[in-house]
Amino acid sequence: MGAIPFITVEGPIGVGKTSLAKSIAQHFQFHLLKEIVDENPFLGKFYENIEEWSFQTEMFFLCNRYKQLEDIQTLYLQKDLPVVADYHIMKNMIFAQRTLKDAQYGKYLDIYRILTSDMPKPNIVIYLNASLDTLLKRIKLRGREIEKKIDPGYLYQLKVDYEVAMNKFEQENPDVTVLRLNGDVIDFVQYREHLDVVLANIHDILTQRSRV
Repeated sequence: MGAIPFITVEGPIGVGKTSLAKSIAQHFQFHLLKEIVDENPFLGKFYENIEEWSFQTEMFFLCNRYKQLEDIQTLYLQKDLPVVADYHIMKNMIFAQRTLKDAQYGKYLDIYRILTSDMPKPNIVIYLNASLDTLLKRIKLRGREIEKKIDPGYLYQLKVDYEVAMNKFEQENPDVTVLRLNGDVIDFVQYREHLDVVLANIHDILTQRSRV
């Protein structure tokens, strides 16, 4: 039998990570792990002035995600209970590399390595990406006040950074199954048939991995 499923959903801001993670959790009866976003007291300031508030913002996210993964390990994975999360801890490095100054990045990287060295790692990653236009439309549609300050240029660069990071991740983690989804042609929020196709693909992956 394969390892207990630990699925993470990743992709740039606005692509639909949380919506898909919720649907997967509900469909397969997995525990849902949602990242803490709105509770970050620095995020609004970050979108207004990235250079000034990046270190505080990234450290808050890192510490909270570390605590969440620690709890997931103890409460679920060690008891062979499947989990789906709407983020992968590696996203911290995608954002940090883009926003932190060199001296800050060095310190951040040291802390990241210490905290994540023994953290649980997902065996299935669902990677969502989409064009800048699609991301901006979906961010506007969900209407989060804090996200109205996002610079489209920053969002585009983040989308590119995600693509680079995911290509590297696949090369370095051949034992992890990566399912790539194009958010420009798949809208699992608006169209149930799109969601059904995605869930069927995930079911096939889970079945395959259970036989390994």
